[in-house]
Amino acid sequence: MATHALQVSDAEYQEVRSHRLLGFLFFLISDSILFCSFIFSYLYDRSASPMWPPAGVERPGLYLAAVNSIVLFGSGVTMHLAMEAWRHANRTRFTQYIIATIVLGIGFLSGQAYEYTHLHDTWWGSVFGASFFTLTGMHGFHVFIGVCFLITVLLQARNGVYDQNRYFGLTAATLYWHFVDVIWVALFFLFYVY
Repeated sequence: MATHALQVSDAEYQEVRSHRLLGFLFFLISDSILFCSFIFSYLYDRSASPMWPPAGVERPGLYLAAVNSIVLFGSGVTMHLAMEAWRHANRTRFTQYIIATIVLGIGFLSGQAYEYTHLHDTWWGSVFGASFFTLTGMHGFHVFIGVCFLITVLLQARNGVYDQNRYFGLTAATLYWHFVDVIWVALFFLFYVY
């Protein structure tokens, strides 16, 4: 199946790919700044409080968050394996791994939805609750966007948009998914461990 991407010369594609990659990295940096702003705000609130979580506010449960973390980190592994399968021209394995990544991403979102519906009543109206919902909600939204991104990339790959040498969309999806994993490491540590 001929596509516009295949009509561009290799030199033009490499130049455009470099610009796209730089633009995508700037996007990830700006997204990191957004998360860092909220994380530093949370840390400030935490350090200004004589007791954390505030009196009467129960800490979130570690068990569900740990299981959810394993699911998300497992999806990072399957995403890496999907990218490697593509690079080695193994389309069957690519499809299997990217579908596994999508399913694990949906599993993480389901775990987060379950946690949100079973939270302590003491969180409502507290600084801790506001911080928790803002940061984990923003992260969950990023996971949802990532799942949509992966579904789009899978459909594009199946329709011949990418070939063995031209697959920037797959690279961007992989970088984005790993970014989501890294952000969760920080949030897991802040809300559940520290």
